[in-house]
Amino acid sequence: MIRNFFEASRSTKRTISVFYDALSILAAIYVSSFLRYGFPPDITQERLFCAATTLIISLYMFVKLGLYRAILRYINHQALVAVIIGTGVSALTLAATSFFYSAAIPRSVPIIYFFIALLFTGLPRLAVRGLVHSLQHRTGEAVIIYGAGSCGHQLCAELEAGNLYRPVAFVDDDKKLRKSSVRGLPVEKPDRLEKLVKQLNVNKVLLAISNLPPKNRQRIVSHLADIAIQIKTVPTREDILTGKARISQLVDLDIADLLGRAQIPPKEHLLDSSIKNKVVMVTGAGGSIGSELCRQIIKRKPCKLILLETNELSLYQIERELEAATSADIDLVCSVGSIQDAEQIRALINRHKIASVFHAAAYKHVPLMEENVIAAIKNNVFGTITCAQTSAEERVETFVLVSTDKAVRPTNVMGASKRVAELALQALAQKTETTTKFTMVRFGNVLGSSGSVVPLFKEQIQAGGPVTVTHPDVIRYFMTIPEAAELVLQASNLGEGGDVFVLDMGDPIKIVDLAERMIQLSGHQLKSDGQPNGDIEIQYTGLRAGEKLYEELLVGDNVEGTEHPRIMRAEEASLAPDDMQKLIAQLKQGCEDNCPEAIRKTLIRAAIGYHPEPALAAKSSTATTTTNNIVSFDKQ
Repeated sequence: MIRNFFEASRSTKRTISVFYDALSILAAIYVSSFLRYGFPPDITQERLFCAATTLIISLYMFVKLGLYRAILRYINHQALVAVIIGTGVSALTLAATSFFYSAAIPRSVPIIYFFIALLFTGLPRLAVRGLVHSLQHRTGEAVIIYGAGSCGHQLCAELEAGNLYRPVAFVDDDKKLRKSSVRGLPVEKPDRLEKLVKQLNVNKVLLAISNLPPKNRQRIVSHLADIAIQIKTVPTREDILTGKARISQLVDLDIADLLGRAQIPPKEHLLDSSIKNKVVMVTGAGGSIGSELCRQIIKRKPCKLILLETNELSLYQIERELEAATSADIDLVCSVGSIQDAEQIRALINRHKIASVFHAAAYKHVPLMEENVIAAIKNNVFGTITCAQTSAEERVETFVLVSTDKAVRPTNVMGASKRVAELALQALAQKTETTTKFTMVRFGNVLGSSGSVVPLFKEQIQAGGPVTVTHPDVIRYFMTIPEAAELVLQASNLGEGGDVFVLDMGDPIKIVDLAERMIQLSGHQLKSDGQPNGDIEIQYTGLRAGEKLYEELLVGDNVEGTEHPRIMRAEEASLAPDDMQKLIAQLKQGCEDNCPEAIRKTLIRAAIGYHPEPALAAKSSTATTTTNNIVSFDKQ
């Protein structure tokens, strides 16, 4: 019967509510009179008129106050205030009509009536709400909310209104909240979390902390990973405030929380200088870095943004996203084309009067480029030279090359091609007639980019494993895509021409540790020799062709700081102009002859530090230094 009531139409529920309130008002009048007289009161014509008038006016007030628009299961304090106001008006009506009709009702009866009517009309509404919540709580999945502050309180309230999750406890670091309760749920200290998970049969923890410093958030996430429980988190504060997401729209934990990397506010003058009120072009605009550059460039108010991309689908997707976020006074121009097409690039520059070019187009997948040497050289080397040389000829103000740590002492063709591209830009910058300011920005892996380990690990975990890692000692630098793009934009205004900037990537991370943490944070147990009954194991596949154990960011040791604490200027040797021309000519001949081996030999002979065999035994002094500071998730 209860379930039939809840599943009835809104009009049926309103009719039942009105009928119940009418009976409650009449019953309250009778009971209050009975309590005053001490025996069944006389029912006179005057008193009937008085009761009828009170009933009509009371129901009218309830309608005007919106009591029959409120959904009982979601009733809040505002609806209860409305009940109090409506009942108060009803009591005043009873007093006034008793005087008007000369019903001889004592003055104490309306006072007694107010409290009885409030009990009869308000208490059932609270009872229905509690009953609905108790029924929902039996079906929802039990969860623990980490964070008993305003964010956690709000999350709990929204979850209680649904039937997906059933909060059973809070956990909070704040000692002031210990042994207290929030929305009827106990607040426990984090040390008891593992016991609570077992006692309450919980498989998920919902992280409801939106204003913690990254290091503190990393500490909490590491503690949760030790328990091997699945974590969901509330959306970012920005998404909640802008209305893009509700607090109850939980998302998977951002793997960047494992880095604990503090955000440094950008220097506004560095961001605006080459972008604001200018025409900007981004090559590779549909890629991981290129698309993020576009998102951030749009925020700096260029007068026009040119998107150059070979992949039609990627270009379409970023165009749709940018159009939704772009004001009408910023023009978007999408161009499908190749960075190797000099005439197309020249036409774009001349037609739109481009002032700044951010060159993010590149083939970057190491194993694939080992099998496609000619494509790597044509795109990464000659495509970059085409873009840069055309930009210089057409007097573009700024040209920024997005480079990679794999260009430092490369062991693979992809890294070698990026190193040659760097050297080619340095050679162009040295020409006296060049007015274009060339800048190169070098950094390591970005979390979540196409081809990175994080999306791969997620897929493997969702499939039940195994998670594949190339080598137990592999370490990598990591940075989030938004931070990398923001630093690239700022570095573009620090250079004087031919500068190589290196981004502070923080401490390197051991890939196997990252895999273990991702397995644990997905709620699974790591399967190993010590834990044969675990859920997902890690398998080592061996280093792929061209891969290093350790990545480096500097060719030499000569590096100096800049006005931005996370951008460093590297002073590195460049090739003599004749040597550069000779190298380019030999690479071009190898491509024309369709001879990958000739290209490899050319790269080996060139003074770019290319050694195709992975240096497993020997570690450079730079790599030795960085491995002393490898991030240990277990200790933080």
